[in-house]
Amino acid sequence: MDHILKGYKVLDFTHFLAGPTTTRIMAEMGAEVIKVELYPAGDAVRQIAFLKNGRSGYYVQQNRGKKSLCIDVKKPQGLKVIKELLREVDVVTENFSVGAMARMGLGWEEIHKINPRIVMSSITAFGQSGPLSHLSGFDAIGQAYAGVTDMIGDPNGPPSFPMLGIGDVMTGVHALAAIGFALLHREKSGKGQYLDTTLLDSYFHCHEINVQIASCTKGAMVPTRSGSHHFALSPAGIFKGKKRFMFIAGLLHFWEGVAKAIDREDLITDPLYETNELRVANNDALVEIIEEWIQRQESDDAAIKILEDAKVPVAPILSVQEAMDHPHLIERRTVRTINDPVMGEFQIPGMPLRFSDFPDELPLEAVALGESNREILSSYLGYSSADVDGLYEADVIKTEGK
Repeated sequence: MDHILKGYKVLDFTHFLAGPTTTRIMAEMGAEVIKVELYPAGDAVRQIAFLKNGRSGYYVQQNRGKKSLCIDVKKPQGLKVIKELLREVDVVTENFSVGAMARMGLGWEEIHKINPRIVMSSITAFGQSGPLSHLSGFDAIGQAYAGVTDMIGDPNGPPSFPMLGIGDVMTGVHALAAIGFALLHREKSGKGQYLDTTLLDSYFHCHEINVQIASCTKGAMVPTRSGSHHFALSPAGIFKGKKRFMFIAGLLHFWEGVAKAIDREDLITDPLYETNELRVANNDALVEIIEEWIQRQESDDAAIKILEDAKVPVAPILSVQEAMDHPHLIERRTVRTINDPVMGEFQIPGMPLRFSDFPDELPLEAVALGESNREILSSYLGYSSADVDGLYEADVIKTEGK
């Protein structure tokens, strides 16, 4: 099946989540992705739960559609194979710590010499330069340095730890955007280039209000975590219903809709609530008024429907399972059911990008460690069966279970 990146080839050194997100979406868009898994164990997430018969659901979710080349790049024969493959691909991706690729003999200068048209994408926690660049880091580390973690949680308690890979996935998509435009530039100029994408930059980019407020007020207004409600906009936050919580965004021009929906039009001109600043100052009392109204309704769904009809942005706070079961997410394939040869049938997040000319999803599977070794070496590089056998005998390449 054709898709928008058909014909583009990617040599993928990424592992864990941020980098594999980039190449996962590229595979979903039809690119040929060769996942280089370092000898002998490959990507560490092959050991992350849920595991069934030694196979990881985490690995399957992030690596469907990619070929797997398990190779020892520390051996001259292995490094030679990689350098030969670099001549055949359009993109090379990696998310090792700064300098790791260069220590393998695969820094940008070397790669650019081998293939001047190649686009190289590096993802790190802090970037290729700067005082923190030497540090390694996961999602939560970049989040902490970006001033994001400090904005999450109860103001009277410690910051909270979001239990999902917001930063890694977002950074992977930022890298994907950079790669796409670098390829577009290459089509016009014929030149490849190097891309430096970081968790810290991506997370800091999410401050839609905090940074400019702190700067413009010269520190007089300090952005801070404020629990279930926004510190600078009201009403905007999490409200307690009869059986569940819901998020109501009655801010700015939506405020009149909230007041009318709860049969309190008098609040619109009330001197305690008529401006956003006043509503923020009196937010506790306003939250109590709205929650009391919710409790008087027939059900939480009924309250939500009244607010929806008043064009107020509102949503029930769903659990993960409730979201997976929601008909909207299922119809749009936001949650997708796949069938893996080992894991069987299970749900994963679907492809988030939609293309009118390519509406269908590609039938992708995750392969075993090193399962594509022979295919890659023969079809990309013209190695004979004897050549490949020699690499197995020299412990340069490996296939799981063999």
